[in-house]
Amino acid sequence: MTSSDPTSSDATSNTAAGSTTAAGGLEVRGLSVRITGRTVLDDVSFTVPPGRRVGVIGASGSGKSMTSLALMGLEPTGADVTGSIRLDGTELVGMPDRSRAAFRGARMGMVFQEPGTALDPLRRVGKQIAEPLRLHRGLDRRGADAAALDLARAVGLPDPTSLLRQYPHQLSGGQRQRICIAMAMAGQPGLIIADEPTTALDVTTEARILDLLAGLDVSILFVTHDLAVLARIADTVVVLDAGRVVESGSVADLLAAPRHAATRALVDAARATARRLP
Repeated sequence: MTSSDPTSSDATSNTAAGSTTAAGGLEVRGLSVRITGRTVLDDVSFTVPPGRRVGVIGASGSGKSMTSLALMGLEPTGADVTGSIRLDGTELVGMPDRSRAAFRGARMGMVFQEPGTALDPLRRVGKQIAEPLRLHRGLDRRGADAAALDLARAVGLPDPTSLLRQYPHQLSGGQRQRICIAMAMAGQPGLIIADEPTTALDVTTEARILDLLAGLDVSILFVTHDLAVLARIADTVVVLDAGRVVESGSVADLLAAPRHAATRALVDAARATARRLP
């Protein structure tokens, strides 16, 4: 593991002292998750400065998805979570469930890997975008419907007036993922956690979704197993292996001179698949 955390900044360092950071500042320190006696995450630390895009990468089973779930307070029932997760200076670990739930959507949003399972198949997609607008922004029905339409336009959905009346199965994978991004943005959170959001998409649609995420005016924690994808969106990267941070730094530095065996394997895999790397 590197001796310093290159994703940290003066703003997020001040968070530990109790001062307020700009919206979307995340500081994770010593995060550990144990499930039925098995350590899934072990002393994970990193920061996402306000307005920055940080990647978390690792092979299958490295703990990257569990990191996302723990940050959102969605870890499995019975999991023992210790350490510190501070969002804009507020400690989330140990926060009562009701209070923690208020952060989801309003302060931090999440885009999941498979939009088909993240959406309710029995509800029109427009209503699914409108729900967090009513819940987190207090809009009435008409106001929420109008704001949902604005969000649909903002994420580049074609003919949004018609599309929002449709059900998830009537949309393409890329359209469903744009709906999920709109839902994540509905509460105007400062931080978006994107957990493998392009894995189920074709290359062309993947590029459009990455461009969309890169254009959002929020902090982003982008979780993936694909270094080529990460290189297109993240400023800095944290490498996980067996639940621990084994390397971190700028994406360019890790591509040029990976130090840990897990990082070298990720670089080799990206090059072997002939994906475009910087």
